[in-house]
Amino acid sequence: MKNFEDFQFHKFLNKAINELGFKEPTPIQLESFSVVRSGSDAVGISQTGTGKTLAYLLPILQDLKFSKQTTPRVLILVPTRELVIQTVDAVSTLTKYMNLRTYGAYGGVNINTQKEELSGGLDILVATPGRLYDLAVSLAVPLKSIKKTIIDEVDVMLDLGFRHQLKNIFDLLPENRQNIMFSATMTEDVNDLINDFFKSPKRINIALSGEPLNNIKQSCYRVKNFFTKVNLLEHLLVDKETFNKVVVFVSSKKIADRLFDVLKIGNLGIIHSNKSQNNRKETIELFDDGKFQVLLATDIIARGLDFRKVSHVINFDTPTFPENYIHRIGRSGRADEKGNSILFYTEKEQKAKLDIEQLMNAKINELNFPEEVEINQQLIPEEREQNKYTQSKNREQKKSSGSAFHEKSKKNSKENLGGKYKRELKNKYKKSRTRGDKGQNIKKKKR
Repeated sequence: MKNFEDFQFHKFLNKAINELGFKEPTPIQLESFSVVRSGSDAVGISQTGTGKTLAYLLPILQDLKFSKQTTPRVLILVPTRELVIQTVDAVSTLTKYMNLRTYGAYGGVNINTQKEELSGGLDILVATPGRLYDLAVSLAVPLKSIKKTIIDEVDVMLDLGFRHQLKNIFDLLPENRQNIMFSATMTEDVNDLINDFFKSPKRINIALSGEPLNNIKQSCYRVKNFFTKVNLLEHLLVDKETFNKVVVFVSSKKIADRLFDVLKIGNLGIIHSNKSQNNRKETIELFDDGKFQVLLATDIIARGLDFRKVSHVINFDTPTFPENYIHRIGRSGRADEKGNSILFYTEKEQKAKLDIEQLMNAKINELNFPEEVEINQQLIPEEREQNKYTQSKNREQKKSSGSAFHEKSKKNSKENLGGKYKRELKNKYKKSRTRGDKGQNIKKKKR
């Protein structure tokens, strides 16, 4: 089987595929088609950018017929809002000539609006775990009609702390369903989840976890600190013809904002979880359309998002988890395109770099630091050596052997008896009087 025509799609799905210009299936799509259609639980592992979304969508849509049923039949779980939007767009494009209803639900927007929109009925529900659980427990979306559950980028969900929500969602789903899972990496946590909820899944392994992408040229620079990284980044980005569409990954929202403020680049976008949903969506669209040369981002977009023709991915900070490096660089070199990745690392980040190379079982080509780039000695707060906490000298116990010291020490060690009034009460009544003990210590009148 060498092209999509061999799958013998029904005419409406086939027409949409032809309009998209797809000719040949990728290896993960080729291997997944019969497995997903068989109804068996399935686990697919493939490199990022190899078409995993279509690998599960095409066989599902091939068999999903029109129905007057108002409750969802297919559930697709993804880790981020951006992936919900992208997956809904993919489903909508493929079902352009089919009478199927799709809806995307995610946090950060009014849940009451989503409840109202869901009341109209749907066939395919795409959602993040947190928002789906909120909708399910409020009975806004019944899950007992779900026949197929797809979990995309499950390792990210577990990294983001969605384990509890996932298990709760599984409890709400019908027992008789098909489970499908796709990811670029396989971790022990993911394997545990499979063992707990999947029934003898068929595994589709196109690439080992951590296998480097052969169509991405990787290189790295050893850099002194944050501001030297800034100088090196600006030096590279001057060549707009070569670095025409660049994603720059940083370690945190704080670093992203700081870098955005200091970079001397005009057409620059930024995205992280503190940005509003409308802002994030607009920034992604502007970058994908080529309006921004550079997009600064945290790992929120490292998984799954499909940008067109990204020339370079620059890891401004070395990721702590080596698997994230694989996902980051996968934003370049999508499908059969050639891509480029550059890693900046400091002395403190060297161990993280070695972990990445160990995961990939490959060395990243190190380039000489350009002589024309200024090495800045200024450090940001995170780079300064943090002094270990030492107790104030005023709080240290002072040692003294004088008579005055011992007199004061003996005085301070006496028991606090509560003052003269309380002592007199105690002696007179043998027990302290307390509020509420009415008549407790009142002597009985003689008869």
